[in-house]
Amino acid sequence: MTKLDPRLNACRPDIADASLIGKVEAQRFVQPRLMQLAEPHVSLHSAPRFDAMQVTQALMGETVRLFDEKEGWAWVQLAADGYVGYVNGNALSARIVTPTHRVAVPATFIYPQPNLKSQPAIPLTLNAQLGVTGESGAFSQIADGRFVFTAHLKPSGAFERDFVSVAEMFRHVPYLWGGKSVHGLDCSGLVQLALEACGWRALRDTDMQEASLGERLAAKDLDLLRRGDLVFWKGHVGIMTDAETLLHANGHHMMVVAEPLKHAVDRIAQRYGEITSIRRLLI
Repeated sequence: MTKLDPRLNACRPDIADASLIGKVEAQRFVQPRLMQLAEPHVSLHSAPRFDAMQVTQALMGETVRLFDEKEGWAWVQLAADGYVGYVNGNALSARIVTPTHRVAVPATFIYPQPNLKSQPAIPLTLNAQLGVTGESGAFSQIADGRFVFTAHLKPSGAFERDFVSVAEMFRHVPYLWGGKSVHGLDCSGLVQLALEACGWRALRDTDMQEASLGERLAAKDLDLLRRGDLVFWKGHVGIMTDAETLLHANGHHMMVVAEPLKHAVDRIAQRYGEITSIRRLLI
């Protein structure tokens, strides 16, 4: 049997995705059920415990493939990027609402009434997907009857033009391992959410992004860098905002910062090594 990446393949010794029959060994194989996330943002954990590491997050409106449920935990695979992990089963809905719009600003709110003073106001973040069913003044009504400020939404097929500009909106957002929202994000989460806002699908982790995004440039050719280039280290990635400035979520500052690339290179080399590659996106 070929060893498959468990981050992207739903396979455990006791249960596995039926599509992996003949590729992995498991006690039983199951056909997944399609479910949809009904909470604003949901942590995907490495194990079925709230204190287990958060490996990524999923946002309202994302669909997941459900393989197993036990003691309130659901073992799922995210449909968008294929990541496998455990979510709170209460965050899932069997009712699939076709998204018509996405949140197009870093953060907004869902209100119970078309009134900015109504409570409770529930935060939503960039790229959350919503099914809009009507309008009431300056607000759009969504499928569950609640309301979102219309100017903060865009139709599902309307994307941003510059992923770097999207990423720049998240300067000073705190660093959060596995995060991908204005409430906290990590380096690869920043890249993924910015590209998604522009209609580009990217895998979740840095090694996956390094292997799949754009074309490789000479690792030492820093003089030819330009806006939008991705700079990779082992376990880290940043976005060039111009020929000299790197934007990245990092554990040194514990937030998203823009700093001279040379400063980042010198600092990171002391602990994590040299740049492993530079990728130029073909956008």
